[in-house]
Amino acid sequence: MKTEFFESFDGTRLALHRFGEGRPFVLLHGLFSSAAMNWVKWGHHKAIAEKGFEVLMLDFRVHGESDAPHGAENYPSNVLVRDVAALVDHLGLEDYDLGGFSLGARTSLHATAHGVLQPKHLVVGGMGTAGLGEWNRRAAKFRRVIDEFDSIPRGDPDYFSMQFLKSQGVDRVAARLLLDTMPDLDLALLDNIAMPTLVVCGDEDRDNGSAEELANLLPDADFVEVPGTHMGSVTKPDLGQAIADWLGAQV
Repeated sequence: MKTEFFESFDGTRLALHRFGEGRPFVLLHGLFSSAAMNWVKWGHHKAIAEKGFEVLMLDFRVHGESDAPHGAENYPSNVLVRDVAALVDHLGLEDYDLGGFSLGARTSLHATAHGVLQPKHLVVGGMGTAGLGEWNRRAAKFRRVIDEFDSIPRGDPDYFSMQFLKSQGVDRVAARLLLDTMPDLDLALLDNIAMPTLVVCGDEDRDNGSAEELANLLPDADFVEVPGTHMGSVTKPDLGQAIADWLGAQV
């Protein structure tokens, strides 16, 4: 594992974790998580690298080892898409694959639907139609967690989310700014995503709506279920193996 840093479009310092050798695969983590928490801790990066990939794991701004600026100017609309584009430019990638889980999947779909990035293959984990077209309604949950952080009681539906933010040491000022940068995606734009796509989701995961429905809306998608809930599926080896097997079969 190698960790290095680069400056995004606005000078924000972002962390990149690299593992393996071979075809570049840019892999993005979920909301208020990190590359270490989503991909490294559970060994998914190793399963993918064994198929002949260099796994390029970005820590989004406000996450992991990346900076968490407090200036409003550091949070334009779809800032995370711009960060991933900055990474691709920084590395000079032309022939590469892209994927992510939850927020990482959402970011990947925005980037490809709007033509900002054009990977050869796309992997979408833990994401359904509601997580794209109804994001602002879901984001309200996280705004409430941040705004009422110290007063959410045990037993509250959002208590676990609050504890997760606390365990990850999330900068709540920066996180609140980040949440307001994420627009809904017009599902009609999914027609623009022409590359082969894997949609993979836990069999008990309904956090972002129907992943199978999302797969059906994409022009060229395979749908695979793995065991687990939204938070649980990423902790099981099946997720990384499903991604590794699908990618390995494409190249």
